[in-house]
Amino acid sequence: MASGCARVIGKRYWGFALASLLLIAAAPSVCFAHGGVSMEDDVCIIQIGRYKAHFTGYLPASRATQEFCEDIPSIGNAVFVIDFISDELREMELDFRIVRDVNRAGLGATYEELGGEKAIEDATIFHAPMRRYPRGVISLEYPFVAKGTYIGILNARHLATGLAYRSIFPFRVGRVSYLRYVLYFGAVLVGCGLFVWMAGRRTYF
Repeated sequence: MASGCARVIGKRYWGFALASLLLIAAAPSVCFAHGGVSMEDDVCIIQIGRYKAHFTGYLPASRATQEFCEDIPSIGNAVFVIDFISDELREMELDFRIVRDVNRAGLGATYEELGGEKAIEDATIFHAPMRRYPRGVISLEYPFVAKGTYIGILNARHLATGLAYRSIFPFRVGRVSYLRYVLYFGAVLVGCGLFVWMAGRRTYF
C-alpha cells in the first residue's frame, strides 16, 4: 500500500517538475506584440490581412548577425528583412514606409491615429514604393539617427482583384524592453518553487 502511494506521489511530483520545465522553456518566447506583429515559435510574424510574412531586423555594424523581432536596441544603420510566408504575396504589389510617431500614439497605434494620408506623408522618413517582389523577400535599409517610437506600414495590393491589405506595426529604436527577461526569470522562480515544494511534500510519504 505504502509503495503504491509513493508511486502515485512520484508521478505527481514528476508531473509538476515537467510542467515547471515546460513553463521555463516557454518563457523566453513570451512577447507582447506591437500592432500587426506577433510572436510565433520565437519568430516575428507580420499579419497583412489574411496573409503572413516573417519580419527580422538587424544592426550589422554594431550587433553583427543578431536578430531583432520588434524593437531595435540602438540607433544606427538598420536592415529590415521581410520574408513572405504566404506565396500569394509574390503576385501582389507592396510598399513599405517608416513614419515618425509624431502624434505619440505609442506601441498601440492604429492607422486611424496617424492622422490620414497627408499626415502620414509628412511624417514619413523612409518609403519603398509599390512594386512586386516575385522572389518573396523584401530587404530594406535605413540609418536611424534618433531614438524614439516609429511606425512601420506595409501595404499590399492584389493586381488581379485590386483588393488592398495593410499591416501597421509600431516599434522602438534605442530602447530595450526588459519585460521579456522579467517574465523569464519569474517563470524560473515559479518553476524552482514548485520543484522544491513538491520535493518537500514527497519526504513526508
